Amino acid sequence: MLKEVFIFVAGATPQIITETIYALSQKDPPVYPHEIYIITTSTGKKIIKDTLVKKGILNELFTEYNIPPVTLKDDSFIVPKDENNRELDDIKDDRDNAIVGNCICSFIKEKAKEENSRLHCSIAGGRKTMSFYLGSALQLFGRQRDKLYHVLVSPEFEANPEFFYKPRKNRIIKTRDGKELHTKNAKIFLAELPFIRLGNKFFLSGKTFNELVTESQREIDSVFICPPLIVSLKDNTIRIGGDIEFSLQPSHLALYTALLSIKLTCQHNGPCENCNDCYPVISKAGPDRALLDLMNRYYRKIKPFTDEKMSKTWNDPSLLRQYISKINDQIEKHVKDEKVSMCYKIQACGSHGNKRYGIALDKNRISIE
Repeated sequence: MLKEVFIFVAGATPQIITETIYALSQKDPPVYPHEIYIITTSTGKKIIKDTLVKKGILNELFTEYNIPPVTLKDDSFIVPKDENNRELDDIKDDRDNAIVGNCICSFIKEKAKEENSRLHCSIAGGRKTMSFYLGSALQLFGRQRDKLYHVLVSPEFEANPEFFYKPRKNRIIKTRDGKELHTKNAKIFLAELPFIRLGNKFFLSGKTFNELVTESQREIDSVFICPPLIVSLKDNTIRIGGDIEFSLQPSHLALYTALLSIKLTCQHNGPCENCNDCYPVISKAGPDRALLDLMNRYYRKIKPFTDEKMSKTWNDPSLLRQYISKINDQIEKHVKDEKVSMCYKIQACGSHGNKRYGIALDKNRISIE
């Protein structure tokens, strides 16, 4: 059974919490919270505790609609803290905004790691920037089952300090100007908001909201610029995206696959862009030993019944450079866009006579079958 996790951004209007819980309880089938988290400021925390907890309004809602009760504890409140570990009492400037964004992203990232949970996130309360950050965090880390909501209430009841949810029996509440309102006329609508789910699509190592956005944009750009690459040893083919497929000579494919394999086992955790840590050396003294071993391994998968003569010729760096030139020619022939072909071609770096060779494509877009 999924654990239903309700997450709110809220400030001086705790009504959005009870209104959202009420609305979800009225769905078919109803959705009841197992956990409740409220992202707010220290000021908002006090208002919410005084209103929903001390006055018992949250428990009244649970009792009236037979909702399994959830106790709001100290760790139910997520309050962003500054560099001195002090809770923010408001969001006043760029620094506060950055702190809030980082806090919300970090929290959603951790909750989205829970395999048996479903997140129900409400952006109806708090500062507008808080709502933005919660929605953005769910885009970055949300899974297919996670939900994003905005609760809408009849205008005359909206933000009324006496209205928290629609009770079963009609009550009469007053507006600030003394007008009487009948709760039976209240309408609460929960809008489920569609959003792009990037969770589990990319490896994101950034710590701050800005870093995560930059990484995500780079990953998205790479999807359109450089489609995935699949090497099929069985079929002796290279497939790029869904419409490019071509073959290489067995020795050429063995070299290309070996370079890809070295990239796949590279320990560098960040994006491969502008990184050549995994490029092996092909020098005047001869090729990198690990490269030759991998070439031999893949060549035997491509041509199982072969002798040692071919692999012995690979000790000649000039021969491998000829292979590289011919491989790149084939890639250029089949990938017409020069900018795209650079993702797949074998690149060289380093000093003459001691060059390193590798493929720029990010390892997350490489598969060897």
